[in-house]
Amino acid sequence: MKLLGIFSLLSAASSLALEPNYTSPAGVEIYNPSTLFTPTGPWSLMSKAGNTVYIAGMRGIYPSNDTLAPVGIDRIRQAYANMIQLAELAGTDRFSAVRLVVYTTDMYRYRPLCNQAQTEFWGNDPNRHPPRTIIEVQRLNDDDIVEVEGTFLAP
Repeated sequence: MKLLGIFSLLSAASSLALEPNYTSPAGVEIYNPSTLFTPTGPWSLMSKAGNTVYIAGMRGIYPSNDTLAPVGIDRIRQAYANMIQLAELAGTDRFSAVRLVVYTTDMYRYRPLCNQAQTEFWGNDPNRHPPRTIIEVQRLNDDDIVEVEGTFLAP
């Protein structure tokens, strides 16, 4: 199953040491790990302030070649996987998510797939799922279908 392959990649990537690309005078660390894709604009993928990790809106881009996964569940699953991989690189895990925000261009079509992907990563027990807001927007970067951002607590 594709999800098992994603978990293997997540485990391998999370064992790498992560160094910030920049640290502000106030101690905010900025990250753009080389194990993920290159940001598609003038922003970073993740920041860490104290023990709080902020992950930018992740799209379903394959880290191996900077291309988008096919439209539908594969792309949405990859967006979640990218976010979780960043969280793990920061020393936390998906169960330490404080909050998720999902942006989609078609609530009717993609909300059920977002629910499916989230259940694949967090399981069937709703008590283990982080709070989530899902918002329908007119457009996303490069006319994509979904972006998933997250805030995590790190030890």
